[in-house]
Amino acid sequence: MIDSRLRILQMVAEHGTVTAAARALHYTPSAVSYQLRQLAAELDVDLLAHQGRGIRLTHAARVLLRHAERLQEQWELARSELAAAGTEPSGQVTLCGFSTAASRLLPPAAAGLRDAHPHLSVRIIEAEPDRCFDLLLTEEADLALLVVTADSPPMTDERFDQRPLLDDPLDLVVPRDHPLARRQRVTLVDAAREPWIVGNPASTYHQLVLAACMSAGFTPHIAHYSDEWDTGMALVAHGFGVVLVPRLAQLREDAPLARLPLHGDSAPARRIMAVTRLGARENPTLTHAVETISATAAQLLPER
Repeated sequence: MIDSRLRILQMVAEHGTVTAAARALHYTPSAVSYQLRQLAAELDVDLLAHQGRGIRLTHAARVLLRHAERLQEQWELARSELAAAGTEPSGQVTLCGFSTAASRLLPPAAAGLRDAHPHLSVRIIEAEPDRCFDLLLTEEADLALLVVTADSPPMTDERFDQRPLLDDPLDLVVPRDHPLARRQRVTLVDAAREPWIVGNPASTYHQLVLAACMSAGFTPHIAHYSDEWDTGMALVAHGFGVVLVPRLAQLREDAPLARLPLHGDSAPARRIMAVTRLGARENPTLTHAVETISATAAQLLPER
């Protein structure tokens, strides 16, 4: 555990404004400002400077952030070493992830931890990838499952340990009587002229579908927006378009739909990462969770 004021400074650096940092921390902006002023006075340095209508971090703030990352890593290493010393785990561990992970991968992991360690309380939070990183930074979560997007921190980000966990293929879903449903082999380009159903522009799913289509050499004609699989499937079933669905996602068996695995070099998949704070990788509780998640994924994605 490091000084909570350093955590606040980290969130200001991450989000760029006091207001955005306060929102991520569930604080008021005045509380964030007060904590930073208190830290600055204690160290006799300036941490924030005005820049136009916004703020910027001073050199002193950057120095503190660099040391905060090292302190956090040492703290996590200490916790991992203590957890590996043989003491029965207790307290609370929190797993977070995007919607499909939260419904298909995290519950078995949580159940495995619960059964193996009866004194351990396990909590699950469903959240978009950017929120998952915030949850890790604020220590509201210990392990995150997320999809890599253009906004994800680079692998070299020293605040996190990011491990590739699995690739989840994206399948094309069309009405059961669609011409593509009768083909033996379908590529993403075969659906280039179809009306598409995608997630709303701010969503990870939206980015994923557009990137996949552009990689295949076309820009999709977006006919409808839907962030929920049930809504997207209903639109497809009534002939309003086609949609890409991760293989981990379940479809209603009674819906008049055809799920088509895609072939070819442009067959899309989403890369799912297991992310912890740096230094927490060897924590046996989290290692157990990742192993359970991997085993579950192997059962759900036998063709992987």
